[in-house]
Amino acid sequence: MSTKTTQLSSWQTLVNLADEHKTTHIRDLFASDSERAGRYTFEAADLHIDFSKHRITPEVVAALTELAQQAGVETKRDQMFAGDPINVTENRSVLHTALRRPATDKLTLATESGPQEVVDDVHHVIDQMATFATAVRNGEWVGATGEKITAIVNIGIGGSDLGPAMAYQALRPHSDRDLCVRFVSNIDPTDVAEAVRDLNPATTLFIVVSKTFGTIETLTNARTARTWLTDALGADAVAKHFVAVSTNASRVADFGIDTNNMFGFWDWVGGRYSVGSAVGLSLMLAIGPDQFREFLGGLHDIDTHFRTAPLEQNAPVMMALLGVWYSNFFDAASHAVLPYSDHLARFPAYLQQLDMESNGKSVTAEGDVVDYDTGPIIWGEPGTNGQHAFYQLIHQGTRLIPCDFIGFAKPSDPIGEHHDLLMANFFAQTEALAFGQNHDDPARTFEGNRPTTTILSETLSPRVLGQLIALYEHKVFVQGVIWGVNSFDQFGVELGKVLATTIAGELADDTTGDHDSSTSSLISWYKNNR
Repeated sequence: MSTKTTQLSSWQTLVNLADEHKTTHIRDLFASDSERAGRYTFEAADLHIDFSKHRITPEVVAALTELAQQAGVETKRDQMFAGDPINVTENRSVLHTALRRPATDKLTLATESGPQEVVDDVHHVIDQMATFATAVRNGEWVGATGEKITAIVNIGIGGSDLGPAMAYQALRPHSDRDLCVRFVSNIDPTDVAEAVRDLNPATTLFIVVSKTFGTIETLTNARTARTWLTDALGADAVAKHFVAVSTNASRVADFGIDTNNMFGFWDWVGGRYSVGSAVGLSLMLAIGPDQFREFLGGLHDIDTHFRTAPLEQNAPVMMALLGVWYSNFFDAASHAVLPYSDHLARFPAYLQQLDMESNGKSVTAEGDVVDYDTGPIIWGEPGTNGQHAFYQLIHQGTRLIPCDFIGFAKPSDPIGEHHDLLMANFFAQTEALAFGQNHDDPARTFEGNRPTTTILSETLSPRVLGQLIALYEHKVFVQGVIWGVNSFDQFGVELGKVLATTIAGELADDTTGDHDSSTSSLISWYKNNR
């Protein structure tokens, strides 16, 4: 797909439908269709998803579905699951879905070194992780002084941090509460300093997560952590207190980590899709191997739904199409994700990377400049905090902001009436956004007609968290196919890194490089005041 996307017949149909529905109100759609709620409610594994509070009709859904078909979503989906190199700019397969396939599955990938049996390799690493995690959790693996490990510090950045950090917070009720788990990502020295400030080196294990073992932020933080450890326990302690998630054995060994304690992954796993790989080792340590496998099972549940459900009954496809509907035909520039669970506080940040790094592109996979909007701005906070902050803008502002509301029937901590009050707010907000309120005072008038998707499940379990992640992964994939962009490269993060490396050298040796006048002036001010 290329900029010809806008020339598809379904696209032109949607242009006309959007013009017809500019003034259509959600309350009128409900009034004219008593079966509307049931018509637009989907079941996907353990997720109950209500799309009825959207500005859609059967004609709109049919045109959106036709757009997916004309854009080749089904073909691209099948190519992804088969291991075809759909990451065309890097000539790589996209096989994060293989990380959660059952051990009985088979998937052979042709590589330069010969055929690779992908699923076998994946389960070999999962088993290696499980053996290690069990040894740490039961005290068989001990630190250099013979003491049991009681603290885990994951050092990574981007997908090597956001995924496991988000998932750990989400699954705290399922974790070993005697094990302290922390995450370091920011190169700001405060991040690593605060992470280790109250820890005991003799009982702390560091997991350094870097595919190439060359990421500047990660290696800088890892070296600082190593110094903190060796100052207390000596250089020989590194082998018992550091493990690596990487593919670069020589650099891991140079750092001082025993390569027997290196957990590998593959170039067909993008960082933002990698929490189900060895990148999730810290999560497995926290919740245990069995529950980690449940988490993988949840991811696979939605993979199966995405592969098999017809487009018009396919939950991630519908989420994607609704996003296209609002982004491209109603000029909605952002999308809010609003989990009514404090355990999902990091979920919007996780989705920011997943979505904005994947589809924040202005060039198609064929190299053509697009002439339509692609990835939206993703943002959000848990309810009910957001209600006392930005919901004013969502309800009465001038911008259309589609929202996803995520809630659960059972709380992790059943205390009094807390959860019922939380969910009362949850349901009230989606109702108010859709239907609004008339009032004599314009300041107290709510237009309504603000679209929301409601996602419910019984409880936030490891399996359900996996389902939520996969739901959004496949949503992002479908939108990327429709927009014709490659969702699996991220060249936009590289230029700043290259320039930062150059400037870091100038700051270290106090030289001055060739920069614009503003940057040169700012660097000079910093040198004079540091």
